[in-house]
Amino acid sequence: MSDTNASTNGHVKPFLLDTIVLLHKPSALFRFVDNETVSPFDGIEELDKFKTNTDDLGRNARTVIRHLDRMRKRGNLSEGVPIEQTGGHVRVILEEDQKLCPGLTINTPDNRIICTAFQLHQDGKRVVFISKDINARIKSDALGLVTEDFEAQKVDFERLYDDIRECIDTVHRDNSLKREIRKDIGHYIFKDPELGPALHKLRSGGKKLFLLTNSLWDYTDVVMSYLLDGVVAEYPFWRNYFDLVVTGASKPAFFSELRPFQELDLVTGEGKALGENAPLERGKVYQGGNQPAFQRATSCPGEAVLYVGDHIYGDILRSKKSSLWRTCMVVQEIEDEINYTDARHVKISALSEVELLLARLDDEVSARKTALNQLERKKPVAEEERRRLKGELERLRRAHRESFDLSESLERDVEEGFNRYWGLLFKEGNENSRFGEQVEQYACIYTSRVSNLLHYSPMQYYRSPRDLMPHERAGALSGKLSPLGSEGPPRGWRKEG
Repeated sequence: MSDTNASTNGHVKPFLLDTIVLLHKPSALFRFVDNETVSPFDGIEELDKFKTNTDDLGRNARTVIRHLDRMRKRGNLSEGVPIEQTGGHVRVILEEDQKLCPGLTINTPDNRIICTAFQLHQDGKRVVFISKDINARIKSDALGLVTEDFEAQKVDFERLYDDIRECIDTVHRDNSLKREIRKDIGHYIFKDPELGPALHKLRSGGKKLFLLTNSLWDYTDVVMSYLLDGVVAEYPFWRNYFDLVVTGASKPAFFSELRPFQELDLVTGEGKALGENAPLERGKVYQGGNQPAFQRATSCPGEAVLYVGDHIYGDILRSKKSSLWRTCMVVQEIEDEINYTDARHVKISALSEVELLLARLDDEVSARKTALNQLERKKPVAEEERRRLKGELERLRRAHRESFDLSESLERDVEEGFNRYWGLLFKEGNENSRFGEQVEQYACIYTSRVSNLLHYSPMQYYRSPRDLMPHERAGALSGKLSPLGSEGPPRGWRKEG
């Protein structure tokens, strides 16, 4: 089963979900594009039995119930509530007459759910019964129902990655992607009006600029002419901004291999290679090359170079590992994420407060459990104190469960509100995402666009804040755990008196 079960010929198909499907994957409610997701009344009753559990089943049951409650406020569940994201709708049905289901007794919830699907089938609906229960699928199949297993993760992600990678590599190799962009370059590439002034400001401050790109000369010239030609009066052509221009650099091989620089013939306009070239000169364009030769030719120490790129591996990670170059990562989506998180700062602050509450509740639960264990070791057991501690423990556990559900709901709302598939770019829950970790580790600075440098002095020193490890953030409080340390008194300790 996949989430691409779009309705055909304009006919809406009802997908009736077994309870175990929702307990396994609450988002199954929203996976049937342009169709009807049906939840039988008996399924809701089953969810109610699980909602007090403290395990994954209990959490998922409560999630489904919250989803349905939110939809109930937007419409009538018995008639169906539309889901904007999928174009379908969700309906809860109650079938009173279940005597028409041959061969099945109706004394179990599973059988009553199958009978509900059967009655929809008898009414002429093209119903599909979805279940993870093998026995339920066998029974429904015997009744002549269209039956499918629910497997939300049956995509072969390794193959999916290989296929996408091959597609991307192909459109770059055969130049088809760039051919399409060149047909309407203004449609695909944003012309930043501050880019030219930013580069001019850097040059005016005594900085030397170089362009290092994997694109070949013909495409580079078209794009850069569109972006920079005539933007600033002092630079009629884009090449006037740069001291060196290197195309076809084949990054990340530029940082790890020793390919020679080749000068390109710009007189004929064909950009053919003229052969290897040792000295690199302003006004000429080169192809290929390598980082060590570049550094020797420019006589510029690695730590004095700020390399700006937008590819975390090909630009930032490899240059950082292979050289002393400082790195600046361009992440265009930062602006969207900042605007989004600013607009939802109230909800994000609430999430932070709930996470702090969860930490305190964890401590309180642990303290009550420890006290209860110590009390039960004593003979005779003080029953009144034991009952008091057990009552407090149960209340704390209930509060913890409710707070945990609230934190998950808030976190999901925040992340899916930015992107319903991937969430936020830099965060994964309360931690940095893998991408965020790489940016933090390998990029000396990062920004949304090169033109942001216009708002800083060319002499700006970008100083990072002091990194703090968890024990440093805890400060003196951590000392309470072990006041004398692991091997005697800490340095500077003096016994009073």
